[in-house]
Amino acid sequence: MRSGAALLDAIDGARNISGVEQEFQPAGTTSPGTLAIDRAAQLLTLVLEAERPCALGELAGDLELPKSTASRLLGALERQGLVEQRGRRGRFSPGPVLIRFAHRGAGDRHLAELAEPHLETLGRASGETINLAVPGALGVEHIAQVESTHFLGAGQWVGRRVPYPCSAVGKVLVAFGAADLPELPLDQLTPSTIVEKSALAAALRGARVDRCAEAVDELEVGLASLAAPVLAGHGDAVATLSISGPTARLDRDRREDLRPLLINEAEALGARLGEHEKGVRAA
Repeated sequence: MRSGAALLDAIDGARNISGVEQEFQPAGTTSPGTLAIDRAAQLLTLVLEAERPCALGELAGDLELPKSTASRLLGALERQGLVEQRGRRGRFSPGPVLIRFAHRGAGDRHLAELAEPHLETLGRASGETINLAVPGALGVEHIAQVESTHFLGAGQWVGRRVPYPCSAVGKVLVAFGAADLPELPLDQLTPSTIVEKSALAAALRGARVDRCAEAVDELEVGLASLAAPVLAGHGDAVATLSISGPTARLDRDRREDLRPLLINEAEALGARLGEHEKGVRAA
């Protein structure tokens, strides 16, 4: 969710640029952090455009970078899933995030088109922010949204990624087999974030039984959400619909009122996806 910040945090040169790196910096114009991002982007471009996986020495040589600097930059890109290294000293190739997006774009656009009437129905009924989200390698990714009718809403989520354990959309996707939880220990983003394994397991079992999950003040204090799975024919979730808003407005009673409608719309979208898939196979 904070890929830019994570990239800077992961790169020592973003805070303490070496003397060699300073040679690349136009005087008085480029900050160390900006330079680090530029170099990481150039390395990523080289990996993407190469006809075969690239060795560290090749990449460093092409950009006239010290191997240690190139290694740190590539390490940050690898942690974000943008590149992948085969073995401890192996060559670099495009990572799982880029591969997934390369194969997924058309499918996501079609899913968003099918989901539009269901998003609109939920938006009219609740007045809150409605989202369609799908599982990603590094978290849940939001691909479509209907804005809240209130001045105080839940913000713009399309294009943003959220962790699985502390979000309603993430809990649903894990509970219905679309994703795995990250390794313990989990990050405690707020005092309400569930980090104990047993408590989280109970929440996931509840989501499976209820076909709905909630996250109240877990991702961010003051934010409440509930989500329901969009199920494929095999029973696993391929996406999730969610309702989000301020905790003060989406209180327990309001969430209980909206839950049946959310589940119904998610089930209806799943049925439409199933009918579409039958049509595609028949064609």
